[in-house]
Amino acid sequence: MSRNTLYYGSFVHSISLTELEYLVDALVYVADGTITWIEKDVESSLVQEMAGRHGLILDDMGLEFVQLDEGDFVCPGLIDTHTHAPQYPNLGLGQEYELLDWLQQLTFPREAKFTDLGICGKGVRRGCQAESERRYVVLRRGQRSLVGKCNMNRNCPDYYCESSVDSSIADTQDLITYIRSLSTSPQKGSLRPLVQPVITPRFALSCTSELMDALGTLIASDPDVHIQTHLSENRTEITETLRSFPDCGSYTEVYERYGMLREGTILAHCVWLSEGEMEVIKRTGAGVSHCPTSNFNLMSGGAKVGAMLDKGLNVGLGSDCSGGFALGVLPQLRNASMLSKMLAVQPEPTNGHGSTPTQFTNKPLPIPTLFYLATMGGASLCKMADTVGNFLPGKEFDALHVTPGRSPNFFLDVGEARKTGLTREQRRTKLKETFERFLFVSDDRDIAGVFVQGRRVGGSRA
Repeated sequence: MSRNTLYYGSFVHSISLTELEYLVDALVYVADGTITWIEKDVESSLVQEMAGRHGLILDDMGLEFVQLDEGDFVCPGLIDTHTHAPQYPNLGLGQEYELLDWLQQLTFPREAKFTDLGICGKGVRRGCQAESERRYVVLRRGQRSLVGKCNMNRNCPDYYCESSVDSSIADTQDLITYIRSLSTSPQKGSLRPLVQPVITPRFALSCTSELMDALGTLIASDPDVHIQTHLSENRTEITETLRSFPDCGSYTEVYERYGMLREGTILAHCVWLSEGEMEVIKRTGAGVSHCPTSNFNLMSGGAKVGAMLDKGLNVGLGSDCSGGFALGVLPQLRNASMLSKMLAVQPEPTNGHGSTPTQFTNKPLPIPTLFYLATMGGASLCKMADTVGNFLPGKEFDALHVTPGRSPNFFLDVGEARKTGLTREQRRTKLKETFERFLFVSDDRDIAGVFVQGRRVGGSRA
């Protein structure tokens, strides 16, 4: 496939938390996986002329020209900031449990089976992100991913407990070294490595203070490595964590004390954060992976995402398979919307803000904000905001080609979509309607192509 592609058609991407840009008749040039330039509002009769201004010839054998069908559009790839590939076989199970019982009864036994590499490979080919052999599966399938091993030396079954602090740290270092030694990108040039390591204390409750201290030392020695863990998911979990770390005044303080909060730290859930804890996360540059489907399913509660955004925290969306029973980011976006509406109709008496006006707290999250969380929010959380998340020139082309109307709930009047004589603004309005339907009723049948660094890696037409 040509590494240089010129696209012509409709594009949608985030400009900010509150603004989406809807482009019709856009020319987007992708060279070696990177967006080189964009021209907006180009009449179809002027495509060749505009391409020529940039030194391109449409019938050049080295250039692939893709004209999107009327009604189709391209948007940035959606970023899942928290999931567990070994839990994929448990998807849909454990509806009667809360978090800690769910871990003991379902999750630990299932994950322990992944010492069998045959089981491991099958699980990741379906779920696509985790540790050990799975890092290679992710790379081979052209996916972008942060991959880590869980550190855990207490509060888990004997058959699934790390034998010592030293072995836990050694295995973590080996994983980091191995991932960084892999062929990191299918393209030449300076593209970002597709698969990167992430240090993963499962949660504070699964780690002794000695292990937390050793992980903190490892983190301090490696400023580039990502960090992920769980925080304030469940009230019982919080109580037990504070009992295990009695010198800390909050759950968040545990991670701060051991040097685990910084830019690139992904904190999953954060359902029961106090105002002070939000301030700590903001100050340290860490961010939150909002997992609403999981939080509903395991009866954990509802994260106050609006308040987090008002405080300036980085927030992305996570599927948390199999705590969440739906794969992918679109179901999380929908449940994030529903949760924000629930909080809007039953607000806390003072919001913790008194009479200070707020933009997001206890208000329904607007569509631009929801899509920002799914794209730029996730990119910022993963320290990739300069690389992916929207279509600014210079960023890598991670994208979805959406062909509306293939899934049964996605109504698209094809005749109306192809109607000629509409003004550009009328077509932009139709694009907005189509995009909203995509967010709320679509499924993967409507995604014709999935692109990572400009290379097609999936989709219904792949």
